[in-house]
Amino acid sequence: QVKLVESGGGLVQAGGSLRLSCAASGRNFDNYNMGWFRQAPGQERDFVASINWSGSETYYHPDVEGRFTVSKDKAKNTMYLQMNSLKPEDAAVYFCAADRELAARDMYIKKVYGYFEVWGQGTPVTISS
Repeated sequence: QVKLVESGGGLVQAGGSLRLSCAASGRNFDNYNMGWFRQAPGQERDFVASINWSGSETYYHPDVEGRFTVSKDKAKNTMYLQMNSLKPEDAAVYFCAADRELAARDMYIKKVYGYFEVWGQGTPVTISS
């Protein structure tokens, strides 16, 4: 069974950093494009960042560009999200998702969310001001 498990969330002060991990299991994820999304209470799920299967292309929401970095370690079947200079508005549950057909450059489009092959269960990020 294909599975994604996020970890690394927690409580951090504004201005601090966290690194989220998304570990894939069940099959080789070398040819999967992957993305990070977040959902705050009462809000829709929003795109954060994405990375293509090779790691050669990355895309970011304008609100996080320059502060967040998405990467993947193919040997560990794991995608990461390094989050720096965190702001109170970054607080949310962070989810990762993967798909072999959806292009990383298109993952910001909300209507494609339902087409992802697999989603993780989410990891919460809380920011104290």
